[in-house]
Amino acid sequence: MNKLRARSWIGAASMAPLLVALACSSGDDSSGGAGRGADDAAAASGDELPASRTCDQGATQDRVEAAAVAGTPNDLTITSFDGTRIRAHWFPAPTASTGDRAPTVLMGPGWSLPGATPATDGGDGGTNPVSSGALGIGTLNEAGYNVVTWDPRGFGASTGTVTVNDPDHEGRDVQVLLDWVATQPEARLDTQGDPRAGMVGASYGGGIQLTVAGIDCRVDALVPNVAWHSLETSLFRNETVKAGWARLLDTAASGADRDPHLVEAVDTGLTTGVVDDETIEWFRDRGPGDLVDQITAPTLLVHGTVDTLFTPGEAVANFTALRSAGAPVAMLWYCGGHGTCLTDPGDPALVTERTLAWLDHYLVDDPEADTGPVVDIVDQDGRRWVGDDFPHEAGDPLTAHGDGGRLALTADSVAGPINPAGSDDMLAGLVAGFTPGRADRAVETTLEADHDALILGAPRVTLTYSGTTPDGPEPTRVFAQIVDDQSGGYVFGNQITPVPLTLDGDEHTAHVDLEVVAHHLVQGARVTLQLVATTPAYATPRLGGELTVTDVTLALPTTDDLSPASDD
Repeated sequence: MNKLRARSWIGAASMAPLLVALACSSGDDSSGGAGRGADDAAAASGDELPASRTCDQGATQDRVEAAAVAGTPNDLTITSFDGTRIRAHWFPAPTASTGDRAPTVLMGPGWSLPGATPATDGGDGGTNPVSSGALGIGTLNEAGYNVVTWDPRGFGASTGTVTVNDPDHEGRDVQVLLDWVATQPEARLDTQGDPRAGMVGASYGGGIQLTVAGIDCRVDALVPNVAWHSLETSLFRNETVKAGWARLLDTAASGADRDPHLVEAVDTGLTTGVVDDETIEWFRDRGPGDLVDQITAPTLLVHGTVDTLFTPGEAVANFTALRSAGAPVAMLWYCGGHGTCLTDPGDPALVTERTLAWLDHYLVDDPEADTGPVVDIVDQDGRRWVGDDFPHEAGDPLTAHGDGGRLALTADSVAGPINPAGSDDMLAGLVAGFTPGRADRAVETTLEADHDALILGAPRVTLTYSGTTPDGPEPTRVFAQIVDDQSGGYVFGNQITPVPLTLDGDEHTAHVDLEVVAHHLVQGARVTLQLVATTPAYATPRLGGELTVTDVTLALPTTDDLSPASDD
């Protein structure tokens, strides 16, 4: 796999043993958190609560050392488990008092950023530029929530080494923040040491939610936005370094004290296109991965259909794990994330509305708060498709068969960059240089839809090929993308996938699942599979020589399980 040291969301080496998931019970199912409000008086007084609202894990530190920061009344420095000083920012709800305690929302920032304050979030979560519908401190306060933000270790005013949301470091830091919240007179408690608490945040601030909830059952509701499941599958797809994001993220965190694995991953990955097994294992250990299986908190997974860093498949993996574990879970996709939306984005207020409803339902126990459909996905035309589960059984795929062709493995065969001229997307200028676009030189296979279909899932490509290339340290790869011919060359979800090849002169067959996409095709619509030699999205593979493809099959997964939303 590859190494990345960009400003991604990665963690450091695990020094302490992984915290064992404790037996936690939220006492809830997908119908909501009804009944919690009746327990407020008992919680505030420290009396025992019904088993359905207690958590077996109490405070992780007997005493939390916290010191006010001079000149900033909302700031304090909290000493974490290993002596690291975490800069926190505390904004109680205006109505909160000893007699009228409020639930607390912990809001983590994006990679390399400090915790939000009213001066930096603009009232709309503006510290997370990759998010859509991010909630600001003022919005949450007005909705009746206390808010905690913080500078993750190694960033902002916090000390320590960046270890990319490692459960044994950044995860334990947030556990100490929960310990501190439980001592505040404004905070509603479920029992002593256990505050009524939810989490929101995008990207790095989304990933930390899954890490913390996997090791601490005191978290009562999650809304991770554009988070990941595995840093292996997201950063090193098919053992190929995601070079465009690596450079951008590395630059963003260049002033921080980072674990050496982060630096090594970028330096080696951008040079050779791959990273060694030990580095891959280190990234894999950052999680959350299997920790998601331990989460009991109701979770709304918010994700971007055009996210090219943490692609939609990461959200599907988290959804599947949470569903299997029995946690209440829903999934909402919008046109955004770590990428630029080149199509109709649909309703811009939906993410905010759904996030507040989720918090109100599961933290405040408001039975009138509508958490919406279990699955809510936007297509390229801004239309919402909804259902009660992510399809496990796909419908009949749309398929196409082609004879292939020859491709010179040179830098002239390239997918991207795109021209973002005229876009008002704040990320367009940053990511356009490594966003895929139609290639002029490619092996192509065209598919014409014989009926209307919602394409949802991972397209599958099978190719028979042969070829040769000079010796070198770089991997042998081509890259596959699907172009919507009706839109003038829009690549499905801006997604492109590395295809590992064996170029030894003999004939081989490869079966590759591409990145997950959501795209609606009408009868007669034409799309084109392109196989290209290079893309700025990934590290440059070994070039030289020629690829001969003699047979290609493209299968687009369809589903009948989702229907257009009634308000469309």
